[in-house]
Amino acid sequence: MTPAALGPVDIRQLEAAEGWLMLGNPQESLSELERISPAFSEHPQVLCMRWQISAALRQWDHALEIAGCLLGQYPQDPTGWIHRSYALRRSRSGGLQQAWDALLPAVSKFPRVSIIPYNIACYAAQLGRLSEAWDWLHRAIEAAEDVAALKEMALQDEDLRPIWERVRSI
Repeated sequence: MTPAALGPVDIRQLEAAEGWLMLGNPQESLSELERISPAFSEHPQVLCMRWQISAALRQWDHALEIAGCLLGQYPQDPTGWIHRSYALRRSRSGGLQQAWDALLPAVSKFPRVSIIPYNIACYAAQLGRLSEAWDWLHRAIEAAEDVAALKEMALQDEDLRPIWERVRSI
């Protein structure tokens, strides 16, 4: 299902929300987002922005709820899967293993989306499963369009610190 296109006024509101978020003001971002037409409150771009605001505010339970809505309405889009596991890792009802379990089915659905095996590598590393973390990171590298950028991201990601030495050898 393809969502209806946002109109020019709603696009401007979404851009304003994004701008405030980039400036580090999630509350003002949320205020801008609330001005979007109610008919588009569950548009995927609006849901994604709402998720980003919740993440910036560290409201992980709310972010999880938004990701569930996004995934439920647009299961063919990897964003909902990724956002759900990211929020689930941090929510009160979740954790690393729950995030892993939630994201694992997305691997076969989106084999060319490198951030999916990358995030699973992060979960594995934090669970102390370093061999699996390396294997998942390798899968992420194989799917990546820009291997150098992915390697740089991995070398700055504290989740992957336990395998940094191996990453440097790539």
